[in-house]
Amino acid sequence: MLHFNKLDKSLVISLMLLGMISCLFVHSSSTVFEQYSSSFIIKQFIYYIIGFLTMYGIAILDIEQLKKIGWPFYWIMVLLTFSLFIAPESIARTINEAKRWYQIPLLGSFQPSEFLKFAFLIVVSKVIVAHREKYERPTFFTDMRLLFIIAIISLPPMLAVYKQPDTGMVMLYMSMILPMIFFSGIQRKLLVIFTAVPLSIISVVVLLYVKSHDFFTDKILNKLSGHQISRIHGWLQPYEYPDSSYQTRQGFLAIGTGEFTGKGYMNNNVYVVEKHTDFIFANIAEELGFIGGSFIIALLFFVIYRIVVITVQARDPFMTLMGAGISSLLAFQITQNIGMTIGLLPVTGMTLPFLSYGGSSLISNFMLMGIVMIIYKSYSGYMFKATKE
Repeated sequence: MLHFNKLDKSLVISLMLLGMISCLFVHSSSTVFEQYSSSFIIKQFIYYIIGFLTMYGIAILDIEQLKKIGWPFYWIMVLLTFSLFIAPESIARTINEAKRWYQIPLLGSFQPSEFLKFAFLIVVSKVIVAHREKYERPTFFTDMRLLFIIAIISLPPMLAVYKQPDTGMVMLYMSMILPMIFFSGIQRKLLVIFTAVPLSIISVVVLLYVKSHDFFTDKILNKLSGHQISRIHGWLQPYEYPDSSYQTRQGFLAIGTGEFTGKGYMNNNVYVVEKHTDFIFANIAEELGFIGGSFIIALLFFVIYRIVVITVQARDPFMTLMGAGISSLLAFQITQNIGMTIGLLPVTGMTLPFLSYGGSSLISNFMLMGIVMIIYKSYSGYMFKATKE
């Protein structure tokens, strides 16, 4: 049995602090305007308890056991993700034109796409490490083979999630897998191509938007789905499309009215749709102001800092890849969520890690923290360590 003193204490304390803050502000944001029949604080507290237990349960495993569960877990999550397309409404309701969740009695909803993060992390790391062990002197073509295998593993489930629709989740997968590819040791020529192609596409799209707006709208924007078009209009032209940008405008209004010290706990008075989930940072900044918002950002990035430090000290390829994937995923998710609440980035429906209300998101992130704890105990528990004389 794993003792708690073998877990990274600073990380555990940070997660506990985030848990207390989350419960307090989930309660505040869901009760002030009386838009819900009850507060979500009890459910969020239960999710946190389940999350910590899940993290501890994963931390008990060693690296070899973690590798063994990777592929079975991957296939289960892929099966559940694709099954959503044929699942009846009685067990998988369509909510806000999206079908992403299974309904579980007593516990609430279960979103398999959230748990694909855990599966992708393990299987992609295994594939990369196996490739490096097989090809001690990799060539351009062997590395192309590696990229092809990763694409076969990741693209079909990503396409299914995109069709749910859930563009934000696909972006999260990419934010995790791409850094792992960069750390895989593939040929520099491939890295250049791998980087240049998406950057070129983004540059062309931006140029078309600035120089040829009508062409951009007709040939590119209109190819997207209705909700995606609405969100892009609301982001780029918030005051010309007030309905599409309502949530964003209310979000940065809440943050702005919080000023430096905030209005005080439970004193938020700016209505924001789903304030307890995707826009919880707006509620925190409104009640605690710039000081509170800055503290939250610092605390979240301290968690990422600890993950990076733990990963670097482990000095194991498999652990390094997983640590890189987890830290980059969390950094991207935090930046995207806070960015969309202040209008700098488009609304994507991403939660704020460890703070937003939601069981699947919270528990899946704790599963990632369980992997971090495995990495931590793996290097901290060595009987012999190299020392400098």
